[in-house]
Amino acid sequence: MKGYLPVIILLGASILWGLSWLPLKAINAMGIEGISLSFGAYGIIALVMSSRLLKQRALGWKHRKVMFLIALLGGGANLAFTYSLINGEVIRVMVLFYLLPVWGVLGGYFFLKERIDVWRWFGVIAAVLGAFLILGGFKILDTPPSWIDALALLSGLLFALNNLLFRFAQPVPVASKIGAMFYGCFILAGLLLLGHVEPFPVDVGFKAWGALGLYALVWLLIANIGSQWGVTHMEAGRSSIIIIMELITAVISATLIAGETMDFVEYIGGFLILSAALIEALRNQEDEIKDR
Repeated sequence: MKGYLPVIILLGASILWGLSWLPLKAINAMGIEGISLSFGAYGIIALVMSSRLLKQRALGWKHRKVMFLIALLGGGANLAFTYSLINGEVIRVMVLFYLLPVWGVLGGYFFLKERIDVWRWFGVIAAVLGAFLILGGFKILDTPPSWIDALALLSGLLFALNNLLFRFAQPVPVASKIGAMFYGCFILAGLLLLGHVEPFPVDVGFKAWGALGLYALVWLLIANIGSQWGVTHMEAGRSSIIIIMELITAVISATLIAGETMDFVEYIGGFLILSAALIEALRNQEDEIKDR
């Protein structure tokens, strides 16, 4: 059972992430918009992580430049993803976010000088073609993608860059890097609220704020701890395959609960992106086997 525990925990965390649109849209329906929701939820969870950050503050200060970038990119990724998931179609947002293999492969190639084989390039091409089909194919030339589409794409790009920083900053404990990411989202959302990009909700009831607090302290915290613990207790290739369950859960739940659908061409695009994610996960697993 012990050997299966990381798999079970990571699978559960991935399912929670895939279903996160449910509490997000429910809280939004109570009157709390996307930026305010991120400000509140990530502010609460950042506060929970503060003690860990304080304990590791000397190491964090030593690597303050990369920690600042993690806060900026990771915080921006979470903010953009949360906002687009609340205001967009769940399936569309999740599929566009999962262009992660493209950004991960290109980032690894240009910034970390990683070797990219034919299969990985094939995955990049499949993911780009899939995104092209989901965004309307050649219709994209007549009608540009919506700003929610752009946010979903941006969130995936920022998250992939943030992952590269996580790999680059090996001496910094994972908990500190995650804490910096949470604080980044909280601060960025606060700055946008101060800039009146979105009005802060002052007329919502205790029920809405209570739901936001529960989401942060239960759903968001468990999903993050489960993901963090799971990926650090198994091979990266194996964990990458399990994490894809997040996308599958989101698509199935949005279809069954929200009644969302895609046309045939969009499903082909989604299949191509899912295939690209699987190729990258399997290549990571193969690399680990070679390194042993």
